[in-house]
Amino acid sequence: MIRVLKLLSIFSLFSLYVDGQELVKADSTKIKITMKGLFQARYLFNTNKNIDLNGLHHTDGKATYNDFDIKRARLQFASKISDRTDVVLLLNLADFKSDPKNKVLENAYITYKLNSFLNAKMGQFRPAFGLEDMYPVDVIKSMDYSNQYTAFGNNGWQSFQIGASIYGATTGKLPVKYELSVVNGNNRNQAMDNDNGKHFSSRVELGLDKKYAIKVGLNGGLAVVSGSGAYASGIDLSGTLPLAKKLSLEMETEFKQGNNHVLYYSIEEAKREGNLKKYQMRGFYFLPNLRYAINYHRLSSLEFSCRYEYFDKDFRHPGSKRETWTPMLSAEFLKAYSARIQLGVNIDRYKQNIAGTTQYNNSTFILQVQSRL
Repeated sequence: MIRVLKLLSIFSLFSLYVDGQELVKADSTKIKITMKGLFQARYLFNTNKNIDLNGLHHTDGKATYNDFDIKRARLQFASKISDRTDVVLLLNLADFKSDPKNKVLENAYITYKLNSFLNAKMGQFRPAFGLEDMYPVDVIKSMDYSNQYTAFGNNGWQSFQIGASIYGATTGKLPVKYELSVVNGNNRNQAMDNDNGKHFSSRVELGLDKKYAIKVGLNGGLAVVSGSGAYASGIDLSGTLPLAKKLSLEMETEFKQGNNHVLYYSIEEAKREGNLKKYQMRGFYFLPNLRYAINYHRLSSLEFSCRYEYFDKDFRHPGSKRETWTPMLSAEFLKAYSARIQLGVNIDRYKQNIAGTTQYNNSTFILQVQSRL
């Protein structure tokens, strides 16, 4: 923590524009540096006292089933060093509560914007491979990202990865956004790639209806992992239906499927059933969010959502099916979730319970407070 504070102090000393104030370098050029932040704190309570808050079942009954937790304490620095070039750094200081190895640093990338149709990015970032990659976690309509987002992130397709991408957008009757990415695929903050294979992925998003904000996304990717070929694909759909002057229904749904090479290589070679093609994961979720815009004093809106998820980490072999319901009530204060209180419950149900593992039915209540700086 002391090292990080020192680095932040040095960064501040050399900053030439902080929080809206321009300064001039010795060579008379100007740059712009802005700083943002996010704080999320939680209280969690598992109704099954034999299951801890990581979902692990304890056969001896010695589980920590309730806890106060700092989920995220983020600082983001964005530097506009020219009219075409930006540099972004994102730190999550809450990762220091455990072993910070391969953590803390989330985003660290540079972008070059040629025009609206063609831009480039290189560094550590979230490659576009699904609807959940299109927005940050602090504006999500549920308690956190879906189970499939976590699984596909662990397999190198989503979440923070190291690599490069080109992206852009077109306008007109049918607006199109696209991104093509190539990443190492072994997750964030690694010294180097763990093999010579790379993850090649793409996303195309079509704006079908401007009035109802209907968008459809197509995602696909190919990879080579430890000499074996792997794939992933998906489709997503989102939109907003106005119900009354201040009442609207926001909906999103997503389906994904691909090889689970993390699971495959975690099994002893002698115990594997076939090659990597026999180990595939599949996920689906549907998330409706009912929003009532109050705009009374500091209270901006009340929202109620209930996400349903189906995820199977290995659908070609029986016994790993998982269903999750996450009902949530949220109160938004100020604007753009600058302050937010969320109350929800994460209900996991498995086709088969396995004692002493994380594959065990449980229900966890979550009370979360959030502030965007």
